[in-house]
Amino acid sequence: MAKQGRPGAAKGKKGPLKGTGGHGRKALEGRGPTPKAEDRPYHKAYRAAKAAEKTTKPKKGKFVASSRGTSKTGGAEVLSGRNAVVEALRAKIPATSLFVAQRVEMDDRVRESIALANHRGIPVSEVTRAEIDRMTGGDVVHQGIALQVPPYKYVDPNELLDRALSKSPLPLLVALDGITDPRNLGAIIRSVAAFGADGIVLPQRRSVGVTASAWKTSAGAAARIPVALASNLNQVIKEYQRRGLFVVGLDAEGDVMLPDFDLNDKPLLVIVGSEGKGLSRLVQENCDQVVSIPISSQTESLNAGIAASVALYQIAANR
Repeated sequence: MAKQGRPGAAKGKKGPLKGTGGHGRKALEGRGPTPKAEDRPYHKAYRAAKAAEKTTKPKKGKFVASSRGTSKTGGAEVLSGRNAVVEALRAKIPATSLFVAQRVEMDDRVRESIALANHRGIPVSEVTRAEIDRMTGGDVVHQGIALQVPPYKYVDPNELLDRALSKSPLPLLVALDGITDPRNLGAIIRSVAAFGADGIVLPQRRSVGVTASAWKTSAGAAARIPVALASNLNQVIKEYQRRGLFVVGLDAEGDVMLPDFDLNDKPLLVIVGSEGKGLSRLVQENCDQVVSIPISSQTESLNAGIAASVALYQIAANR
């Protein structure tokens, strides 16, 4: 007689289960989209991103957290060069960020720029020289410092003349016709400041504006010289004539030489044309007098910035 086991006990060896009972369900599920390369720790893009973060990290206790800047961010411009930056900060030009290169030589201008930025609450960031090269486009000598500023604020041409008349009964203004090189504009702004002129008028079309490159070339003079933007330069010329200004155009084909022209007792608007084309036809017709600068016959023409400097010096010397 077979021995009976305890009631309810399983009889014989337990066989294999059919299926997994749901234990393998997770293994069959998808893992979602593939992460970006910079989010995968084993990928070289991840290591490169981490290295970039370390290079832009500011020194402890000296600089505010860094933000990567560009040459134009929402219309903003980047000024570079020690003179341009410190002059802009002294003139309290609105600015959003100051960038200083790592291990930059700390001269008086750099120290003053950092102090002025800190006093005004402008973030100061330490970045690599390569980063400032990228901000400035790599085509300027930034001297290890750059300032990000909002777009330049132009004044109205009539407001510019009002300001000039309030300072002197013989104002001296400069208008540019067809100047497209920002370095020429910067040089002219610098000459305007050096020889005591009161401001500049730029046409809205077919002309360069006050860009970062113009700021750089002006060596900070753009912070002191007002610039007006004219929707129609010929209308501004006529309005200035109506208000008593004598309009002089500089052109190689002028019928009077600059040294022979008496400019002592007149409120003046001097118009400078481009080096290649000179003054446009309508502008030349609206001038009261077109004068030329005597040069050697071996030289075809003068750069617009140099021509403006010569004319402004001649006027300043005779006043």
